Amino acid sequence: MSEPVVDIYEQDLERRAANHEPLSPLTFIERTAAIYPHKLAMVHGEIRRDWAETYRRCRRLASALERRGIKPGDTVSIIAPNIPAHFEAHFGVPMAGAVLNSINTRLDAPAIAFILEHAEAKAVLVDCECAEVVGRALARLEREILVVDIADASFEGAQAPIGELDYESFLAEGDPTYSWRVPDDEWRAITLNYTSGTTGNPKGVVYHHRGAYLGAINNVLSWGLPNHAVYLWTLPMFHCNGWCFPWTMAAMAGVNVCLRHVRARPIVETIAREGVTHLCGAPIVLKMINEVPAEAKAEITQSVRVMTAGAPPPSSVIAGMEAMGFEVTHVYGLTETYGPCVACAWNDAWDGLALEERARLKSRQGVRMPMQAAIMVADPATLQPIRQDGETLGEIMIRGNLVMKGYLKNPETTRRAFDQGWFHSGDLAVWHPDGYVEIKDRSKDIIISGGENISSIEVEETLSAHPLIQDVAVVAKRDEKWGEVPCAFITLMPGAELTEQAVIDYCRAHMAHFKAPKQVVFTTLPRTSTGKLQKYILRQWANEEGAGASTPV
Repeated sequence: MSEPVVDIYEQDLERRAANHEPLSPLTFIERTAAIYPHKLAMVHGEIRRDWAETYRRCRRLASALERRGIKPGDTVSIIAPNIPAHFEAHFGVPMAGAVLNSINTRLDAPAIAFILEHAEAKAVLVDCECAEVVGRALARLEREILVVDIADASFEGAQAPIGELDYESFLAEGDPTYSWRVPDDEWRAITLNYTSGTTGNPKGVVYHHRGAYLGAINNVLSWGLPNHAVYLWTLPMFHCNGWCFPWTMAAMAGVNVCLRHVRARPIVETIAREGVTHLCGAPIVLKMINEVPAEAKAEITQSVRVMTAGAPPPSSVIAGMEAMGFEVTHVYGLTETYGPCVACAWNDAWDGLALEERARLKSRQGVRMPMQAAIMVADPATLQPIRQDGETLGEIMIRGNLVMKGYLKNPETTRRAFDQGWFHSGDLAVWHPDGYVEIKDRSKDIIISGGENISSIEVEETLSAHPLIQDVAVVAKRDEKWGEVPCAFITLMPGAELTEQAVIDYCRAHMAHFKAPKQVVFTTLPRTSTGKLQKYILRQWANEEGAGASTPV
């Protein structure tokens, strides 16, 4: 009998406290506050805070939550725009061992109530602008939760409180020297983000400390982000935790320039005034910047880098950004992948190509980012990779550390998403000979409009409840401003009359306004002999040149 093989590198070489530390992005702010305590960290209106003060406020938040009974593993929600309190929550909540749940500020009361209930939130931090809708959501709950109001000078409307106390008073309850620690297991949940998926009720996507740490570093490596970058918050922090950029900016001791609203003129003025070097956002943000008068943009003298995701920006937009000295990087990802995990890495050999060709190449989703282990385009049934010919269609599959922990309290959906060892994105794409991926369709019936996910099924279910509508289908229509918008195809009940505006108004009365269709076409829906809806035909109709006539029947 042969002697057992002994691995000499596993003998007496164990993990110890001295040589192994679980990965967590919380360590970034501790390091930066120690090394660059007086470097500018936060800019918001008249507010100018350095990293030392920002770190103290995060520790106060963690301490205050603990003193109010928040325990490790509890959910703490926040619904707020891009303001300092939202940034602080990305550190303070997990420092208390809790899980941060950032809620989309554009959701309606029923959706917010569902999330608070499903997440079993023990506390919610509420910005003054969101108080009214959150108040209606809280009225739907059968249990009491701690509500903290965030008053903010950048909001010009009335600030009627709905909580027990305001945010600054809440921080005053906490200890600025609060002793927090990284969780023993980096697999522990750090945040919870909800995605609309393909059904009316959103799914809770769970991130872990390891993924958040690597996602933050991924941004640095894939974008060449320098120390002390000046980052403008045009991407909502509720979108995949701002693509992990709260943690990235702490790691790089950068400057967080906050904006309550994404509006063209303030964006341009802020870029010029604060010396912004980097920003992220949907293609509509680029288009907004392009449309600002040239004399206003003349104040921008520094180079600015832009990371964009969603529908590829048109070549005219890319040309306009380049003329201003803006460098555009196109990325791809999902809520389930911590935001971007694929980038259209630029090849210097393409620099001399014509603008149209550069734009075409840049519009492709690209290749895996440094911290993502693998992507492929494959047959979803067999998982056999498709031919890299730029024509064969397959589903994008992703594997690695930048993939969610799973869906909260949804084991069957989690199992299906991870079938055969890959995360199934639901996005249909071709694979080019150079290895770059390009999306052609979305099998999950998700419409990405201005960076927001809209479930076509949710819109269809809302319209199906209308007493005059017999049949309905909703597809994505290309839109120069928003990237995509919902287009509804409707068959009315015999003898019924309905206008396009009446349909849109009905949707706006029964769901979040941004989900309402921007166009309505009254027609007979194309179906196969077995009754299956042929959505591919509707997509062709919606995007045909000159399409858009919506004559009431």
